[in-house]
Amino acid sequence: MWLKCEFLQHCGVFKTRGAFNRQLAGMETGEIGDAGVVVASGGNAGLAQAFSARELGIRATVFVPQTAPEVKVERIRAYGAHVRRVGSEYAEAYQAAVVFGEQSGAAFAHAYDQFEVAAGAGTVAEEVLEDEPSIDTIIVAVGGGGLYAGVAASTLGRARVVAVEPERCPTLRSAMEAGRPVDVAVSGVASDSLGARRLGDLAFAAQEKEPPASVLVTDEQILQARLMLWSEYRVPSETGAAAAYAALLSGRYVPDDDERVAVIVCGANTDPSTLV
Repeated sequence: MWLKCEFLQHCGVFKTRGAFNRQLAGMETGEIGDAGVVVASGGNAGLAQAFSARELGIRATVFVPQTAPEVKVERIRAYGAHVRRVGSEYAEAYQAAVVFGEQSGAAFAHAYDQFEVAAGAGTVAEEVLEDEPSIDTIIVAVGGGGLYAGVAASTLGRARVVAVEPERCPTLRSAMEAGRPVDVAVSGVASDSLGARRLGDLAFAAQEKEPPASVLVTDEQILQARLMLWSEYRVPSETGAAAAYAALLSGRYVPDDDERVAVIVCGANTDPSTLV
């Protein structure tokens, strides 16, 4: 087993890859002007867009739900973005961000369901297979599906993808069963980062191309995996990022004896006092 340590990425999360990709593309086409970019986020996408905007000299406005962790909101502000709190979950912040973009002229940066964002996230898998070409399987946590979509596109024909979701917000599993993206109830310990109400269209298209191994894990299994990542490896994973490892630790996904597995630990924006 290998751990892909995206918690060491700028902003402590994989989303910085897609944020830079989105903003650089918008600057090249002239889509991003004086109004900058706007994004709705449970926290991590806002961090990434705010950081990228600061580095590129762009204005950033970030809409977050009231439930967004304060540790993330404070860091978004520290990067110089303007933060607006709207609603109790991501979907409400999303609608407010769309309206703001239409009224202000700010370019909309989607947290996960946008080509440039998903393509940027897919570079995670490119690095995994470049570093260790013998990897058979990449295990990834799924919320809205941006990381999954990018990884699935990158690994097509080269490695298997295991898509792991909390039982209490299974956007991918529900979409696969319904044959289309559908709304799901959002709750649980990982809802701040994996709490999208509906799977993105890019992720749905990716699973149609090559269905992943779909795995659901409980809140208890996620918390146990998070504690194990810290106690055994000193990896300060946030709850959502521990979901991928939870699939292995809980036995919900059991690799073959000779299967070589990479687990993406996709973020570490967490309160460190909760790791003990």
